Amino acid sequence: MAQGVTFACNTCGHSVEAWDDGNPYYIDDGGRKQYAYHPSADRDKCIGNDSPHICLSCGHDFMIDSRAPISACPECKDTDIVDTYHLNGKRCPYCKTGKFPDSPQFTAIS
Repeated sequence: MAQGVTFACNTCGHSVEAWDDGNPYYIDDGGRKQYAYHPSADRDKCIGNDSPHICLSCGHDFMIDSRAPISACPECKDTDIVDTYHLNGKRCPYCKTGKFPDSPQFTAIS
């Protein structure tokens, strides 16, 4: 079961939706990533996970592959990055003055 949450900045209102299971994937016979979201029967084939991240310095959204992790933003090279599911209490990278709430709004279960 996957759980979705929404974080909304307490100053600018910018919102970010996130899922706790990220984007699990397997590699098909052609060598391409295929995503297998809950409740897909293909989840048993999964070998990696692309997790959505945000740079808290520049606001760039990007994925981090569990099989090839990175520790810095590919846009600005800053190391202040966070998985979107773990934005609790973090400073908003869009307005730079607000914060995301410590407790997100639960929005979906799949």
